[in-house]
Amino acid sequence: MSTPPDSPATTSSEAASKASSTQPDVAVSDELFAPLTGGVELCYQTFGDPDDEPLLLVMGLGGPMTWWDPELCEMLARAGFFVVRYDNRDTGRSSRAEGRVTRGALVAAFTGVAKRRSRPPYSMADLAADAFGLLDHLGLESAHLAGVSMGGMIVQTMAIAEPDRVRSLASIMSTTGQRTVGWQHPSLLPTLLGRGGGREAYIRSSVTTWRLIGSPAYPQTREETEQRAADTWDRGVSLSGTARQMLAIVTQPDRSAPLREVRVPTVVVHGLADKMVHVSGGRATARAVPGAELLLIDGMGHDMPPALFETFTRAITDNAQRSKNAG
Repeated sequence: MSTPPDSPATTSSEAASKASSTQPDVAVSDELFAPLTGGVELCYQTFGDPDDEPLLLVMGLGGPMTWWDPELCEMLARAGFFVVRYDNRDTGRSSRAEGRVTRGALVAAFTGVAKRRSRPPYSMADLAADAFGLLDHLGLESAHLAGVSMGGMIVQTMAIAEPDRVRSLASIMSTTGQRTVGWQHPSLLPTLLGRGGGREAYIRSSVTTWRLIGSPAYPQTREETEQRAADTWDRGVSLSGTARQMLAIVTQPDRSAPLREVRVPTVVVHGLADKMVHVSGGRATARAVPGAELLLIDGMGHDMPPALFETFTRAITDNAQRSKNAG
């Protein structure tokens, strides 16, 4: 299933914000903290009514919870979800892990030269355990899950590890861990590793990165990208933490076989113009999970442009409805 890009008139975040101004207000919590076992502390925030269906949003590599745009979170809350977004460990205001990852170790693991000898400070399973720990903190036995990129890897891992706690699964611009699908062009690696030098260097590098991997049909202005990068830096950026997350990604196991045992309603969303995680990763995920629905979007790269917020909301909501119908 493929959807074409919207008209240029609907691609600006300003238009999306204007459209939402007539909608009812959504309750938004302060940024709160969940202490987990093992010394990890996660920063999180909620949108909507706690009595609604819980939906946990999991962000990707180096991305704080604020990369889940508040407008999208509010749209999901209006659709009937109690939305929870959070900073993974090593991002935003959550705690930092220990362990130094060198550029050489990343390159070796990325190319497969030393995959077996690479021991990341933490694994995808550890990040999934963090997410379950947050649900425990909130008193939630189960939740709908939506993950972007690395977040998609985390929610897939959660569905494999504890399927009874997963009401539905949305894997967005992600992959199975199989090295022959969902590949990233090696030329992008230096860009991802080259964010040293402080705030201004991070902002410049972000502009370069998002120009390379963003959605060609829904481009952000330079000013929007710079503001997002500045806000991200000011909330808290850990370059060493991003390296730790990256090593967890490139050393993750292939989930193709265990995903075939997943029986929760699943939707896979992927952009046909994604240069960070090739669309083959989304296709492989949809093939692996029995009954999964695949939504391919023309002109979408490795980001979540405001013009597609309604598309994302509809995909997540319709998939969650499948779990209600099954129950």
